[in-house]
Amino acid sequence: MKNKIAIIGAGSIVFCKTLLNDMFNTPSLSGFEFALMSPTTGKIEKMKNYAQKIIDKNKLKAKVYATTDRRDALKDAKYVILMFQIGGNDAYKFDYEIPLKYGVDQCIGDSMGPGGIFRFLRTYNVLRDIDNDVKELCPGAVVLNYVNPMGAVCATAGKSTKMKMVGLCHGVQTTLDLISGYTDVKKEEIDYLCAGINHQAFYLDYRWNGKDVYPLIREAVKKPEIYEEEIVRNEMFIHLGYYVTESSGHNSEYNAWFRKRPDLIEKYCNRGTSWNPGVHNFSYKQYLERQKSWREELQFLWTEARLFCRYHMCFLRIFKTATTIIPMQLRYLSGGFCVFAAQALPLFCLVYILQCSFIITGLCLLIL
Repeated sequence: MKNKIAIIGAGSIVFCKTLLNDMFNTPSLSGFEFALMSPTTGKIEKMKNYAQKIIDKNKLKAKVYATTDRRDALKDAKYVILMFQIGGNDAYKFDYEIPLKYGVDQCIGDSMGPGGIFRFLRTYNVLRDIDNDVKELCPGAVVLNYVNPMGAVCATAGKSTKMKMVGLCHGVQTTLDLISGYTDVKKEEIDYLCAGINHQAFYLDYRWNGKDVYPLIREAVKKPEIYEEEIVRNEMFIHLGYYVTESSGHNSEYNAWFRKRPDLIEKYCNRGTSWNPGVHNFSYKQYLERQKSWREELQFLWTEARLFCRYHMCFLRIFKTATTIIPMQLRYLSGGFCVFAAQALPLFCLVYILQCSFIITGLCLLIL
C-alpha cells in the first residue's frame, strides 16, 4: 500500500468538498494521493479541478486525480472512503412515493423503514463487489463508510465481508454546534461524553469548565424560539433528560409516534424552524435543489479556492492515529455500528463496537 486515499462516490459536491478540505488541513496526510472516483465524468472532473486549485493555491504536497474506474482508484490505497448512493435521485424518489401510497410518510427515508430497506437492497451487491476489489487491490486498507443505511451496511461488512470497515457520521459535531449556541458557550470549551447508535446517540455528560451545562439547556428550550427550532428533539429532551444527535427530521422517523398520523406530523414536524424539522420528502427535495445549483456552487468554490476545515470529522483522528504515533481517545461510543466524535488526548483509545470490523493495531481495542 502507498499513501493513497480512494474516495468512491466523489461526485457528491457538498460532502466531497468538505472531506477534501478537512483532509488537506491534516498535516499527517501531507503528500497523500487522492483518487476521486465516480461512474460518470460530469461532476468528478470539476471536483478534481477544484481540489487541484486548492492544492496549487495553498502550496500543498497532495496529489489528486479523477477516474471512472473503481479498481484504478482502489489499487494500493491505504484508506477507502465510501460515499455513494446507488441509483441517484431517480431511484431515491421511489423510496418516498411507494411507501406514501400505503400511508407511510417519510422525511429522510435513508436509514430505516421502507426507504432504508429499499436503499440497502440497491447497495448490497455493490458493497460485495467493493469487498472483492479491496481484497484483491488493497488488502488491509481501512474502509470508512458514509453510505446509508449505516447500520445495515456496516453489519453486512462485519458479518459477510473481510473489509476493515468503520461507519462514520457528523451528527455529534453538528449537534454540538446547535446546543452550544443555545447556551452561548463556545463548543471548544465543552467536555462531553456522547453514546448510542448511528443517528440516535445522547450526550450523557455535557460540561463547561467542569460544570454541568444541562440546567442551562433545560432553561433554554423553554424559550419558544428555541423549542420551535427543533420540536422533535426538544420533546425528546424534555421527556428523556438527555439531548439527542441528528435533526428533528431524522428523529421523527426513528420514533414513530411523531409521524404516525397526519395530525402528529403537523404538530411536531411541519412547524419547526430548523433546516430539517421533519417535513415530508425533505431530503429528496434537497437533492433536487442541489442538482439545479451544483455547477454555480462549484464555480464559486473554484474561483475562491479557499482552504477551510468545517467539521473536524473523526475520521481525521483515525488517519492521524494510524499514520503517526500520536494516540487518541474516542469520546463517542456506539454499539451496532460506529458513529463517533473524537478528541485527541494523551491516552490509549478504547472503542466498543458491535458488528463492525475496524481496528487500529496497538491503539484501538475492538470488542466483538
